[in-house]
Amino acid sequence: MPEHLSFGLFGLNTGPCSYPEAVAHIARVAEEAGWESLWVGEHVVLPEPRTRAAPMEPRDRILDPIVALTYLAAHTHRVKLGTGVIILPQRNPLVLAKQLASLDVLAGGRLILGVGAGYLEPEFRAIGVPLEHRGTRTDEYLMAMKALWTMEQPAYHGRFVEFGGVQAFPHPVQQPYPHIVVGGHSPGAYRRAVTMAHGWYGWGQDATAAAQAVQDLKEAAERYARPAELGPLEISVTPPGPVDHDLASRYAVAGVHRLILRLPSDADTPGLEQFIVGIGETMIGQV
Repeated sequence: MPEHLSFGLFGLNTGPCSYPEAVAHIARVAEEAGWESLWVGEHVVLPEPRTRAAPMEPRDRILDPIVALTYLAAHTHRVKLGTGVIILPQRNPLVLAKQLASLDVLAGGRLILGVGAGYLEPEFRAIGVPLEHRGTRTDEYLMAMKALWTMEQPAYHGRFVEFGGVQAFPHPVQQPYPHIVVGGHSPGAYRRAVTMAHGWYGWGQDATAAAQAVQDLKEAAERYARPAELGPLEISVTPPGPVDHDLASRYAVAGVHRLILRLPSDADTPGLEQFIVGIGETMIGQV
């Protein structure tokens, strides 16, 4: 069981937090209240009309995650800044590596890089990337970015990305690269988390599902070698609904290290502030 839970806050680029003054204020309130991290999601485009798989309405506001976190970096000092998650196969890995390194530099080494393979076919199709082989793309893109950040003479030769004879500076402040978490509930995501990342991120998991995911990750760790430099696997979870002290304790017992709570979708800025301060007073540092 973890010694205590860290608390992250999800949704800092949607709804009321898609407006500059509101999100800057909310970020400062969260940092002052002791939240460990602020998280943003990603959808470049959304299907219209909405499909069953789409998590948002087509005209809901959602800022680009890297732009949003760069803005938050300028309005905070200590809180970590996480992507939950960037849909990696939809991105050019070298362009993304430059953007993320720049963000980590401007944030003073506070970036948590959450990545996932994605699932929303209309979004993939509109961007021009096939949904097929998205897992392989995710693996290759992660390895390519790590190569660009860490190798004296960066090079990578894969099925979907190939380069050599180039450099990209500055490198991230965090060495050898930013803290990486992998999202997803598939066997491929568990393998990717064990072999390539510092942590795993589960979305919409109740305490029972989180405990099962922890077990699945332990089984994956028995099948795949984990590089020693990655350290113990860190478990982050976004619950499906509100969390009180007892429920948070259940997550801790299940092996979760970080709870990333969703901002209330129906709250205005004062309501969001009340939520953030209330969690800070009742749970942060106490579970």
